[in-house]
Amino acid sequence: MPIDNFATFATAPNDPARDAVAVTPSDVVALPVVPRALYVGTGGTLVVRCIDSVADVTLKNVAAGQILDLRVGHVRATGTTAADIVALA
Repeated sequence: MPIDNFATFATAPNDPARDAVAVTPSDVVALPVVPRALYVGTGGTLVVRCIDSVADVTLKNVAAGQILDLRVGHVRATGTTAADIVALA
């Protein structure tokens, strides 16, 4: 296991991600962890619900390789055409 020279520092919300989890879009199931951001590997449309929102939002023309600084609880299957999405937590 590598040495983490920053292990004793508190983690702030704008610090780099410490975990990455592949996202399977779902209209019902929430993400297992609220991420700091989403990485989109294959561009397209992304339908998400942010953690403090009561409605979904559609993000069109999201570019491949883009990182979206959004804290989301859901990535919806319906309407999402982007793929290879990774939650950065």
